[in-house]
Amino acid sequence: MHLILWRHAEAHDAGSGESDLERALTSRGERQAERMAEWLDRRLAQPTRILVSPALRCQQTAKALGRVSRTVATLGPGATVRDVLAAADWPDATTPVLIVGHQPTLGLVASTLLTGAPLPWTVKKAAVWWLGHRPRVDDGEVVLQAMQSPECL
Repeated sequence: MHLILWRHAEAHDAGSGESDLERALTSRGERQAERMAEWLDRRLAQPTRILVSPALRCQQTAKALGRVSRTVATLGPGATVRDVLAAADWPDATTPVLIVGHQPTLGLVASTLLTGAPLPWTVKKAAVWWLGHRPRVDDGEVVLQAMQSPECL
């Protein structure tokens, strides 16, 4: 199984009376999302499931990819590692899964899968961490396939 973690791109701070879920991407964030979407689109398998936080900034980030996605309420700000892994059906999904979500959750997911402990790792805005699961006798092996940030594209 492949689990791709994509943090939303740069967003405006919440305005007066605006909820955290309503924060939109900045113009820089839109460019970041477009660059990462181009990189992802060349690499993602066609049957990839794309699961997105209900936050506007995540919806806008995912929209740059131009593929069908599904909004999952449990992936919003404050999601847990367990929420992300359950939504992705880790490690049993038969197709790759792309999660568009938030910090610190995505960093915690990556560290938990790669080290077995929830460490405060940072996934930069608009960056992608691509993890692979190789079934083995025990729980399997998790490998880091790629890490990419829009600044390096």
